Amino acid sequence: MAADDLLVVGLDLDTGRHVHIEDRPMDQWRTLGYRHRESLVCAACFLGLDGVPAGTSVPLIPRGRIGGARRHHFAHPPHMAPPGGHHPETLWHLEAKAQLERWARSLPYVTEVRQEQWIPGRERRADVHVRLADGSRLALEAQSSLITDSLWQQRHRDYAVAGIRDIWFMRPGTALPHVLLAEQSAVCILDLADRQVRILWGHPHPRTGRWWESEDLSRYALHHPPCAGDDLHEETVPLAQLGLNSRGLVLSEDLEHKLTAEHQGIRHKAAEARRQAEQDNQRAHQLAARAGHHRAAPSPTPPSRPARPVRRAAPPRPRCAVCGGRLADVLARYGVHISIRTADGWVDCLDQPCAAPRPQPVPAEPAHTPAAPAPHAA
Repeated sequence: MAADDLLVVGLDLDTGRHVHIEDRPMDQWRTLGYRHRESLVCAACFLGLDGVPAGTSVPLIPRGRIGGARRHHFAHPPHMAPPGGHHPETLWHLEAKAQLERWARSLPYVTEVRQEQWIPGRERRADVHVRLADGSRLALEAQSSLITDSLWQQRHRDYAVAGIRDIWFMRPGTALPHVLLAEQSAVCILDLADRQVRILWGHPHPRTGRWWESEDLSRYALHHPPCAGDDLHEETVPLAQLGLNSRGLVLSEDLEHKLTAEHQGIRHKAAEARRQAEQDNQRAHQLAARAGHHRAAPSPTPPSRPARPVRRAAPPRPRCAVCGGRLADVLARYGVHISIRTADGWVDCLDQPCAAPRPQPVPAEPAHTPAAPAPHAA
């Protein structure tokens, strides 16, 4: 049996909801499954995914036993799965939505959870839509394949316009969109088999220059969410230990304590660096003052003639690249006269003619004539 078979998601035709093997005891699922009521069907087949006609009802078989090597799961009856089986991304996406829905329903202050819920205006449909007791809304997105930066930004902005905060859970091995880090969003990798989430943190930034004067010192310690270009650090936590509030994802208590300790530590180091810089500055001033007090009086030097000021050559006046004539200051940026056509020919904007310079004849050198002999003295 392929490992992906463990991700088959059921659809309860009586309720119209996606279901998971752990939602009910195994005996109840067997009653609803294959060769019984058959109201428990494959969600992927019913949705018409992976080449199966939409509405296809394939009853599922609940499998697994206590203490077995495999966890409980749904499976297709023999020879009733689509040719080649369901695509791994299809199975992961359906199972991820089911797990996220169950997790959100288990959290306090959550009043409503729905899969595939349209946002107002129907610009976007959330994988899992969550409403909290204070009225705030969240969208849990399960991303099973690479998404481009532009497409992620479109979805993110659509949710923001609707007043919904989006949280993205990525399939293991999926490349992360760079914009996800640039937007300072939480980065979560959802491992369905272990029901754990790998939270990505940013490694500390290099402490260079007067780093202790930075407004955000947390970047010089392990920080969450990570920044674009950070070396990434992973923290693994069970999905059940995470939470939700109006600001988005809530880390587990252990991760919050670790993050707080990291921030306190870097603030302490910044205070030490600040004190050390002040001490070094005071010491430098003291040494400079002491050196000035003990410096010997300079011996008188003979007066010297004042140096002649060096005349700097004036910058060349800009000239037209066409006619070679001088350009007005307002035309210097163009490099040529701005010409317009008139009945008399081309003239520049200052009503001066502008034409290519004509070659001037070079005057012939006078013929060499021998000098007259000087008269002899009488």
